[in-house]
Amino acid sequence: MLTPRQRLLALLTLCLALLAPLPAQAAAAVPPHNPVVFVHGYNADPGVWGGLREDLRAAGYTDSELFSWGYDTHRSVNEVLAGQLGAYVDQVRRQTGAAGVDIVAHSFGSLVGRWYVKFGGGAETVDHWVSLAGPNHGTSTAWACALWDQACRDMTPGSYVVKNLNAGDETPGAVKYATFWSNCDEVINPDDSVPLAGATNTPVGCLRHNDLLGDDATSAGVRSFLAS
Repeated sequence: MLTPRQRLLALLTLCLALLAPLPAQAAAAVPPHNPVVFVHGYNADPGVWGGLREDLRAAGYTDSELFSWGYDTHRSVNEVLAGQLGAYVDQVRRQTGAAGVDIVAHSFGSLVGRWYVKFGGGAETVDHWVSLAGPNHGTSTAWACALWDQACRDMTPGSYVVKNLNAGDETPGAVKYATFWSNCDEVINPDDSVPLAGATNTPVGCLRHNDLLGDDATSAGVRSFLAS
């Protein structure tokens, strides 16, 4: 039998327990984003992605989720570059532990990314694929350098690369595809070379070819698509 003193202590202990604040619930963990692999265009380098990288960081991405691939843009899409991109994606996946990646490509880089997805096993590792001003059905301006440059030949209308990429399903697999195109693009001719059947195709208005890289509305569209 408890003494009066013991009963008082027990009562005080109970009151203190009831008055104690409940432990704060742990904040829900923010799921990591897919790593984004940027693929620049012809005669360019990874530095072209500065603006979009900054916008993605402002949207919550970390530097460890953003990768800019640099490559020799004068090589063959199907024989060399798509394989190199695939090896780079595998490296990114090992480094991050991610099951898949998102690819954002500009211009000629769109053909490299598409070949990797369609013929190089990328349909199993790419979640979102984005093309900014890509010559997806070829561009007549590439004839100006096709005589001496393999990449230019790959970009010409009716090339081996263009024919094979657009044969059958232009957007194969479970990958989500998006294109952004301008009706004032001085490099892609015709302008409607960019959109793909089965993709989310977004006109950006009258922008020059490289201006899509720094356009705020285009950046917002890319970020929204990657979040879908």
